[in-house]
Amino acid sequence: MRKIAIGAVASGALALSALAVPAASATTPDFTFSKVVVNGGTAIVVGTTNMVDVPVTYTLTRPADIVIDYKTKAAGVVLYRGSLSRVENEVGNEDAPTCTTTATTATTVTESCKETVVIDPFSLFESSDAGTWHAAGYYGRVDSDEDDSDGHVSFDYADDMWGPLASAQVKRAAKLTVNAGPEPVGKGKTLTVTGSLTRATWYGYKDANYTGYTGRPVALQFKAKGATAYTTVKTVTSGTSGALKTTVKASADGTYRFSFAGTSTTGAKAATGDYVDVK
Repeated sequence: MRKIAIGAVASGALALSALAVPAASATTPDFTFSKVVVNGGTAIVVGTTNMVDVPVTYTLTRPADIVIDYKTKAAGVVLYRGSLSRVENEVGNEDAPTCTTTATTATTVTESCKETVVIDPFSLFESSDAGTWHAAGYYGRVDSDEDDSDGHVSFDYADDMWGPLASAQVKRAAKLTVNAGPEPVGKGKTLTVTGSLTRATWYGYKDANYTGYTGRPVALQFKAKGATAYTTVKTVTSGTSGALKTTVKASADGTYRFSFAGTSTTGAKAATGDYVDVK
């Protein structure tokens, strides 16, 4: 898919909204965005280093006489936090959506579209970025003269935004560790299981890291040798720096793990299991 200036158009639109610039006097074009689905309706979990691709699908009905060429005119969907007139953060994409025409009239074109919004952890700076975001549709157009041979250049753009069209939960990625010992352990003896629960803290690439998530319920689970599923043994609350520690009686060979169900701001996570041989 070819790169275009679509991201710049969207960012400019949202920046203007955030500054509450008076609306342009140009007539608002008749665009309708509907059936917007972000990430298949599931939460978006973001860590500290890898960019996350977020699929977005929607139906767009636009005037038939407006040609979306992604050079001078662009349309699509962006995600933002806050309100449409007071955007606190936003993410978009620089790639053109893929659209298929599904219906036409003398004055309109209806298209089924899909695109990928990219969330870079570098663009997430504060704890409030974990929570509810919204989808907005936009239409942007650019008129530029970059030929400076006559001693003059110009760049002018206009934009329209529609929203909120849908909501999406952006969550911090969690990490979970587990270690059970001693190994091997005698049947009926005490087995100590330790680990830690941490979650992404966003302050850009340089300072982003995982910090302890304290006071959260975490399930200790066990899967007997030969079994296909884990069962919950007990619930442990994470302590200082997200530390986890508990004891159980060793009864049979099998694998122990901690499992965290997640919260409204933090994604679910299960630790890689630790196998224990019971003698």
